[in-house]
Formats: sequence, C-alpha cells, structure tokens
Amino acid sequence: MFKASPLSIILIVILTALVFPPLYMLIQTSVLEVRPDLSLGDFTLEYYHRLVTNPRLFEVVTNSVIFGILSTALALIVGSLVAWVVERTDAPCKFLIYLTSIVALGTPGILKVSAWLFLFGRSGPFNEAYRNLTGMRGNLINVNSMTGMVLIESIIWLPMVFLLMSATFRAANAEMEEAARMSGASVPTTVWRISLKLAMPAVLALAMFIFIRTLEAFEVPALVGMPGKVDVLTTEIYRSMHDLPPQTGYASAFSVILLLALSVLLVCYSRISRNAEKYASITGKGYRPRPFQLGRYRWAGALMNIAVFLIVLVLPLVGILWVALSPFPQPIRISGMSRLTMDNFAHIVNSAYYSKLVVNTLLVAAGTATVAMTFSLAAGWLAARRKAGGQIIDQLMTIPLVFPGLVLGVAMLQIGLRSPVPIYGTLWLIGLAFLIRYIPYGMRYSFTGVLQIHPELEQAAGAAGANTFETLRKIVFPLLLPALTSGWIFIFLLCAKEMSLPLLLAGPNSQTIPVAMFNLWTNGQAGEVAALGLLWALALTIVAIVFKKLANRGAADTFGH
Repeated sequence: MFKASPLSIILIVILTALVFPPLYMLIQTSVLEVRPDLSLGDFTLEYYHRLVTNPRLFEVVTNSVIFGILSTALALIVGSLVAWVVERTDAPCKFLIYLTSIVALGTPGILKVSAWLFLFGRSGPFNEAYRNLTGMRGNLINVNSMTGMVLIESIIWLPMVFLLMSATFRAANAEMEEAARMSGASVPTTVWRISLKLAMPAVLALAMFIFIRTLEAFEVPALVGMPGKVDVLTTEIYRSMHDLPPQTGYASAFSVILLLALSVLLVCYSRISRNAEKYASITGKGYRPRPFQLGRYRWAGALMNIAVFLIVLVLPLVGILWVALSPFPQPIRISGMSRLTMDNFAHIVNSAYYSKLVVNTLLVAAGTATVAMTFSLAAGWLAARRKAGGQIIDQLMTIPLVFPGLVLGVAMLQIGLRSPVPIYGTLWLIGLAFLIRYIPYGMRYSFTGVLQIHPELEQAAGAAGANTFETLRKIVFPLLLPALTSGWIFIFLLCAKEMSLPLLLAGPNSQTIPVAMFNLWTNGQAGEVAALGLLWALALTIVAIVFKKLANRGAADTFGH
C-alpha cells in the first residue's frame, strides 16, 4: 500500500497540476475542432491530416535534422578539443577561454544572433573584405541560409560544450595518455585513440543533448532562417500561431509530433548517460590529474585558445558595439567612426518603457527561480533520501524536459485563454510557463546537493524530536544553501534570456527584455537592439560571474545527472 508523508502528497498534487495540463491541452486542441472564437468543437483528425499531407512537411523536417546534426557536430568537435587543450594540457592563454565562457553565460541568445547577422551580413566585415580583395560584387557568406544557421548555432553552443566537457577532461586520469606518448604516439593520435575514447560516453550524451536543444531552438531559425525561407519545425509552429486567424489546432498537432520525437531522443540520452561508468578512468589509489605536456605543440594550443576567444567573444562584441554606436546601419570602416554616437544608449537608459521591461524581466526571472528552488529543496530531499513518494516526485519533475520552449508556449497560451483566472497576457502566465520549463534544472541541483549531505545529521535531528519541516529548515536547508543558490542563479539567467516562451505569452504590459529585442529587430531598429542587448548582457554577466564562483563544477555535474 502506498504511504506517503503530507509533504510528499502536497508536492505530488502540485506537480501534477503543473506538468499535465499543458500536455493535455496540446493533445486536446490537436484532436478537437478549434472554432474562430477559440472554443473547442467536435473530435477531428483534420489537423494531423493537414500536417501529413502538407507538401512542405518533408522539407521542414529535413531542414531541422540537417540543422541539428551539423550544428551539433561542429560545436562538439571544436568545443571538446578546446576543453581538452584547456583542462588536460600545459597550453598558454587558458584564461581567455574561461572569460569567453563566463561572458557567454550572461549574454542573451538574440544578441549573439544579431551580432553574427551583422558580421556575416552584406555590409559586414567578412563580405566587405571579400569584395575588396576579389573585386567581385557577390557575398562570401549568405548568412540567411542553412550554412549561416549552422555556423551561428554552433558558435553559440561552443562555450556550453566547453563548460560541460571540461569537467570530464579535468577528472581524467593522465596515465593512459602518458603511456601512449611514451610508446611513441603523436599528440593527435593520443587525443583521438585515448582521450576521446575515454570521454566517449560524455561526448555521446552531450551530442544527444545538443541535438535535442537545436531541434527546439528558435532564435537562430527565426532571425537567420526565416528571412532566407529556411524553415524548421519551430518556425513552422511560430508561423501557424501568427497567422490570421491563428492556426491553433494545426500548431498543436505540429507540437505533439515534435514532442513525441523529443521524448524518444530524451530516452536515448538518458540511457547513454547511465553507461558512463563503463569508461571510468579515475582510480582511488595513486590518482593524480597531471597536465599533458604538449612540447613543441604548445604554440598550436595557444593559437587555438586565442582564436576561440577572438571568434566567440571579441568579434561579436566589436560587431554589436559598432551597431549600437551607429546612428544607422553602416559597414565597419575608419570613415564611419566620425558618425558614431551614444544616442542609442542614452535613449535606452532614459526611457521609462525600457525601465519597465527591466522590472518585468527581473520580477518574472527572480520569482520563477525562487519558487522553483523552493519546490526543488523539498523534492530533491524526498527523492535523494528515497522517501515514500520520492520516485514519483522525481519523475514528475523530469517530465517538463520534453517540452521545447515554443511548444510549451503554445500549450500555455491555450491554458491562459481558457483559465477562469484572468492570467492571459500577464507576467503570471509567463512565470508559470517558466516554472514548468525550468523546474527540472532546479531538481538536479537540489538532488545532487542532498546526496553530498550525510543522512546521519537528519537522523540525529529526528532522534532529538525534530519533525520533517524542522529538519528541512534547520539541517538540510543551511547545508544545501550553496547548491540552492547555484540553481537559483542558473534558472534566473535562463529566464532572463529566454525569448520563445514570452514571445507567445507576453501582453502589452508584460513584455520582457528578449521579447522587446525581437520586436525591435523585426522593426529594423538594429541600433536599439544592440544597445539594449549590451546593457542587459553586462548585467547578466555580473550574475554569471557569481554563478561561476558558486558552481564551478556543479553545472556540468547537474547536466550529467
């Protein structure tokens, strides 16, 4: 017979009420007729029939798969190589990679995309230099193409790949690499046949993770692909919701199919992650991680670190700063420096409209992070200590991982329209959607943190007469505070940079910074986008630095759990 504490029952009820309504709403809307007034009618499979018979379906699915595979492969190859050089070798200039990763954590995705759209655009430095050198009138790079999408998406993912792979290489035993070198193997051979093979489970799991996230990516497909008529699954859903009238049923059917595909991929990802211990190379006795001596290849390692720093951080920063200081779009030239102005920054700082956006974003991000970590404190403790109901809670906290941001937005839009409480178009609806989407991340931080606390402290509290709530408040919470703080900051950063969810859910008075940046970009106000994005990135980077100090190793372990 199932017996659970009141705390477990309360959490199960709350989590069930959070995670199942969006799924139910998507399925219901996809199989019931959606009338012009958005009320639901009779059962129908028309939307799935339209989906299957749509001549563009094959093209959209193919584009999504190609985009995901190529972006994943490029980001993984370069990011893993950089992580190995930084963590396992004596190559110089390592601090440049750490700086790049920290700044990337605090930079909104739309700002990165905007920077590369300018750099790879017709008036950008790459195509400008190509025309000047060759005398040709065409472009070296057509940014609004599959090639442009893959390049930008992989560059955006590179710092995260570095962060997640660095933990694997940092803990690797150097004895096998040293033995290979003493046997006459070259540095490339050692990396390929020893280092990467030992890290293969982590590489495969991360590859699956990135592929899943690129399938649900929205910023790059929307800003780069849509103008070039390169549509993927997420942009097709977005178009359906922005038709007049909105094709809600069709978008829901599209969302259900994408949801099923991602669910299968997440199961594969989970199985790959569980097999990591087969390749463990860390032993208890005599284990000492030692740097790999590159010898004459040290200059190559230094050049790689400098190149990544310049490409991932410096070039986009210079490009977006130029756009922010320019009164109108202009190529980067010495002659254009006389026209640079701070007007865009002054307008952002002095505008009451943007001040309200900052308040909205901070409120919804901080509120979501606080509620998510409050739930995660109790849920992580119940699951880690294998209390009655803990396994059910852990499974419920994991379900939202299958929801891409845009798909969850479609579901929450339906919930907001049909809710008896007037939350449609408010920050409450955005916060609720954020809570559902990011609560699994809080759970990973809490669960991992509880495992590091010996249960004898809680047992001693129980023997002294403390109840469950007193034990959590006086014992678990103080010891778990570093993990909870790291989780809070991580969720805060995600919410403050998220665009796809609030883009569908925001009303006139509930817009956030990323939504405003998207609207400015679509209106052709690139200078204001750049200025707003730089100021917001600076604020989030400061938070990211705090996050880095509090959770230097916790972030990678959290994803790997």
